[in-house]
Amino acid sequence: MGTVVALGGQVGGSKLAEGLQRLRGRNLAYVVNTGDDFDYLGLQVSPDVDTALYALAGIADPAKGWEPAGETFAVHAMLMRLRGPQQIPLGDRALALQLLRAEALRAGRTPTAVTLELCQRLGIEARVLPMCNDPVRTVLHTDAGALSFQDYFVDLKCEPEVRGFQYGGADQARLSDEVLEALHARDLEAVVLCPSNPYHTMHPILAVPGMREALRKGGAPVIAVSPIIGGRALQGSAAKMMRELGREVSARAVAMEYRGLIDGIVIDGADEGLAEGILATGFQVLAVPTYMRSAEDRLKLAREVLEFARAVRLRKEVAADA
Repeated sequence: MGTVVALGGQVGGSKLAEGLQRLRGRNLAYVVNTGDDFDYLGLQVSPDVDTALYALAGIADPAKGWEPAGETFAVHAMLMRLRGPQQIPLGDRALALQLLRAEALRAGRTPTAVTLELCQRLGIEARVLPMCNDPVRTVLHTDAGALSFQDYFVDLKCEPEVRGFQYGGADQARLSDEVLEALHARDLEAVVLCPSNPYHTMHPILAVPGMREALRKGGAPVIAVSPIIGGRALQGSAAKMMRELGREVSARAVAMEYRGLIDGIVIDGADEGLAEGILATGFQVLAVPTYMRSAEDRLKLAREVLEFARAVRLRKEVAADA
């Protein structure tokens, strides 16, 4: 039983990472998108990292996976009374994490070091790793102009039509030593691209120089899990973005987003009819239930993904020996 590296963000990605943690514990590294990070009242908020921390610590709200369970909003209510910024209702419990992060960053610590310490304090076995320590910001080019993801998602409610993406700063960023160590581990069993929006969650990670090369040359099977089920996204704006970019809203289109990187893709059983067409493009395919309603669903999917990765590795080894 080797190590596993997962890439992703959002609630869906963190749910699968939670299942993988139950199987691999400290032998899981979860590399998380930071392209959606933003500044708020002097704090550096990292939504995908925070969502991962809450999920893997077992303290995420069951209905709102991006915030801690039992969240309250007394600080936000006072900010509104004082006519403070209204774009994000940052909760009281979440604020505690932001304050600790801000203090550590001001002291010169890297985002990776801060996140790993938060993992330790929250009792998280896995390593949650920001994709890099350098600032990368996703910019959406829309019919309303260039927008940060927060402006698009929070202020404009995902209404503008999306025409393209830019990952500002990615070309100057570098993978952290911790991410490189995880990707180059001798016992690396699999790399899993979690069910997350390809455009503002997965592609920023892949845009960091060295990431694609590490995946291509690593030797471990790279398995994607589709966030699209039955032609729609369960959460978020992935389906809307795909339509506006002229893509088919399907698991097959998700596979094509990762062409040249992945060996196989896990799709939902509702999309089993697409399997033959995906196979024809050169990917291995597994169709199983991917909708993670419960902790047991997350564990079951994680197990299916790793078993599929082992099967893909075996096929590659047999093909190489033939």
